[in-house]
Amino acid sequence: MKIARFSHSDGIRFGIVDEGDLVVLAGDPMFAGFDTTGERVPLADAALLAPVIPRSKVVCVGRNYHEHAAEFGNVAPEEPLLFLKPNTSVIGPGDAILRPAISERTEFEGELVVVIGRIAKNVKAEDALDYVFGYTVGNDFTARDIQRKDGQWTRGKGFDTFCPLGPVIETEFDAASARIETRVNGEVHQQAPLTDMIHSVADIIAYASAAFTLLPGDVIMTGTPAGVGPVVAGDTIEVEVSGIGTLRNPVRDAVPVS
Repeated sequence: MKIARFSHSDGIRFGIVDEGDLVVLAGDPMFAGFDTTGERVPLADAALLAPVIPRSKVVCVGRNYHEHAAEFGNVAPEEPLLFLKPNTSVIGPGDAILRPAISERTEFEGELVVVIGRIAKNVKAEDALDYVFGYTVGNDFTARDIQRKDGQWTRGKGFDTFCPLGPVIETEFDAASARIETRVNGEVHQQAPLTDMIHSVADIIAYASAAFTLLPGDVIMTGTPAGVGPVVAGDTIEVEVSGIGTLRNPVRDAVPVS
């Protein structure tokens, strides 16, 4: 089932994607279930938004594909390498990613994203998928020069607009048969099966929940495959995960603060 969060008639609503329509839900399905109002909204008349706004945090995993670790001269970590993005970095499909004036090199990182559906603390790996509401697509956009300059990742990956999510949440998803592909201006730069991930979704949830409580609506970005690279204003980034959909965002230069 594909769940969308969308804007229509000056309101923000949730709906189930049914071919060319959205079957409107009575509330946020993560908390209110899947009761419908009986209304249908054509997809063409709706503006899709980020399918979830994390209540507290975006948890990210670094170097979770061997070839991506190697392209930066790093060894893949034996345990998940975690960092956080603020929830103010989240934007939706079609929203512009804004390159900060203080960065000279910004890069895309296409990723599978896990949406947490239940409070999770000290979860065992064998039970971890029971805490997943669904899956979406993300772009761990990065100011690479700032990341390297700072020696840690918070600022370089945490600017406003640096966490595009969407277009929908898929509640029934099989990562074992899915692939991820990232395109810039239509040209493929990243392509890999999700089975290439070093640490599985279940292992990541178990590891993260041992450190901090995961809340409903929190998201986990599971890492990016090899092929990341720079983008500039005017480029368009598309991240596609088979079975979920394509997240598309243009890149623009932020207006410098005077």
